[in-house]
Amino acid sequence: MSNTATFKKDRQFWKFCAYGFLKNLRFFEPFLLLFFLEKGISYWQIGTLYALREISINLLEIPSGFMADAFGRRRTMILAFIFYIVSFIIFYAAASYWLLGMAMIFYAMGDAFRSGVHKAMIFTYLKMQGWADQKVHYYGYTRSWSQRGSAVSSLLAALVVIFSHNYTSVFLLSIIPYLLDMALIWSYPKALDGARVNWKDKREIRRQINKIWRAFATTFRHPPVLRAVNNVSLLEGYFQAVKDYLQPILQSLALSLPFLVGREEESRSAILIGVIYFFIYLLTARASQSAGLVANRFTVLRIPINWSLLSGLLVGGVAGWLYQWELGLLSVGLFMLLYVIKNLQKPMGTAFFAEQVETDILASALSAQSQIKTIWAAVIALLLGVAIDAFGVAHGLWMVSAGLLLLLPVFWIRE
Repeated sequence: MSNTATFKKDRQFWKFCAYGFLKNLRFFEPFLLLFFLEKGISYWQIGTLYALREISINLLEIPSGFMADAFGRRRTMILAFIFYIVSFIIFYAAASYWLLGMAMIFYAMGDAFRSGVHKAMIFTYLKMQGWADQKVHYYGYTRSWSQRGSAVSSLLAALVVIFSHNYTSVFLLSIIPYLLDMALIWSYPKALDGARVNWKDKREIRRQINKIWRAFATTFRHPPVLRAVNNVSLLEGYFQAVKDYLQPILQSLALSLPFLVGREEESRSAILIGVIYFFIYLLTARASQSAGLVANRFTVLRIPINWSLLSGLLVGGVAGWLYQWELGLLSVGLFMLLYVIKNLQKPMGTAFFAEQVETDILASALSAQSQIKTIWAAVIALLLGVAIDAFGVAHGLWMVSAGLLLLLPVFWIRE
């Protein structure tokens, strides 16, 4: 890994950045858990919806990676955005738990066909340009634009909630940037499609899939690689399951603070949530962009990856403990730190893993790593749902975090 960023910010670099910015204009994201609560869904049911999403992703991850590597990454990405748009429409119209479950499945299909594929396109482009040693720097820079998109999205979503007086309108608004992203992906160079086969040649398709599967199985047969994958995936899965519980904490905090007293409860919550998420994503954009500089402070990537996992679990647990003692502002501060830790670790973990696999199966391998993340996210989401329904948000957070900390030696990446 290079110690300095030496890549060129060419047209394709800015296309990668624009993709991330548009992809993260998910106007519903800062309000998703509150949207479910508004629909009368319990925390246990919310946990099952999150688990359903993660399990559906899990089932589709490897097939989607195979499809991307065999039939073209651009087509696979465009199909992913179509699934996302269908899910947004169902979310907007849903009035029952079962329809929400269907929306979650379509959303999972979008995630499964997208995850890993765009990273593989980035790493393929780096190899084509002779910048393969720039993975952490390059991916960190492009990912920082995703976080900037989330920051803008938070403020715009807050305005939509304030003027519409509901959380449903944000789903329709999210369709617009996804249509733009579909057009952007199609403008990518065909060379980034990776391995391609003739759809009509069944023997060639079978040969290609067998080749990918053999390489994939060989990669994950090594215990050190499996340990590394689980280390990176555990923090991502934990973050995926925990992050939305910041929303009810912010909602209760908004009602306790002496500002905007004359406004409706929903508007007060929307303003605070929008502003806090805006600053969170500005911080995470900076964190992603700085991942390469942080990695350079260590002799090997496994050291900051290990400490990211430890600090992430500790911060999440302490955030729950502080909320239990009605220290809401401090709890929110630690949630913000958790976002920063995760976004520092993500480029390092992705680059570390990408170094372990062959380029021609990179989309499949990254999808498989994402699959392990979804398993952790599903398990943690279910545990959180049960614990929070039984003991409340604060107790549920620190109890689940403490349990995962006890398992930490199993996931520590050794020399």
